[in-house]
Amino acid sequence: MSAVLPRVLFVDDEERILRSLRMLFRGRCEILATTSGREAIEWVRQQPVHVVVSDQRMPEISGVAVLRAVAEHSPATMRILLTGYADMDAVTASVNDGEIYRFIEKPWNAQYLIETVEQAARIAMREFAAAAAAPIAMPNRPALDAIAARIVVLDDAGAVASQVRELLPMAVRVDHAVHLEDALELLAEHEVAVVVAQLSSAGGDVADALKQLKRLRPATLAIVVSPLRDSRLVIGLINEGQIFRFLLQPPPRELLRRGLIAALERHAELRATSSLLHRHEVEAPRSEAPTMPGRLLQVWRRIREAAGARVA
Repeated sequence: MSAVLPRVLFVDDEERILRSLRMLFRGRCEILATTSGREAIEWVRQQPVHVVVSDQRMPEISGVAVLRAVAEHSPATMRILLTGYADMDAVTASVNDGEIYRFIEKPWNAQYLIETVEQAARIAMREFAAAAAAPIAMPNRPALDAIAARIVVLDDAGAVASQVRELLPMAVRVDHAVHLEDALELLAEHEVAVVVAQLSSAGGDVADALKQLKRLRPATLAIVVSPLRDSRLVIGLINEGQIFRFLLQPPPRELLRRGLIAALERHAELRATSSLLHRHEVEAPRSEAPTMPGRLLQVWRRIREAAGARVA
């Protein structure tokens, strides 16, 4: 009996791109393809689709809007944005609204695209199969006042930490760290639901730390706050760090509040259903890890040991 192929939907307003994708994935999956974002959304409503790969710039509806609708109708479907225009608005919307799995730029590397789509398909197929075998009624989301969790806020001046405390009930513990080492110490000692990290430099250690942390603690979600309109930085944080939200500094109060609540709820889901952690697999870093002082290496060792103990 032949293996069941995953169903992958490609969305692009250029027929030549769709032809190239059909040729590239022929025999690897059941291919659906359309130049219409609205038609793609209807197809996801009507049938199981494991992966949606959408272009961003389309005339009737953006790729981010397509992936946002896909997430609403079929949360188990993995979402990938494939675009030749890595503008900052599209990149931030892809993570904040579409909660995408990967951001891939055109012209794509064929092998990388194949591996990424196949990895996403494997994750989705496991989720679809598990849901079909034993449908689970999702519990009601807890009231915000009932959420007890810990958040670590890394920012030098403390303004973001103060804002986070104002937005959340007392049941949520908010720890403020001025330095990266202080934040890592808290992560080594405690189970942390959300890290809110201020980035002041594209080449700083904080972005690298968030990427490494995601590999060790996939259930810990990261909200990044930064004044930097650097699309390359955000793409790296999406693909290698699976950040949950990216907000420009100073973060709008309502967007920060929504992001915090969504992150706390998602962390609770990940803790309750460990199979969902596969959705947070990240790429290996494309650049070499920076050399770290001995004290930081010791803290990372403790974080790894704690992560291993939880898995065991």
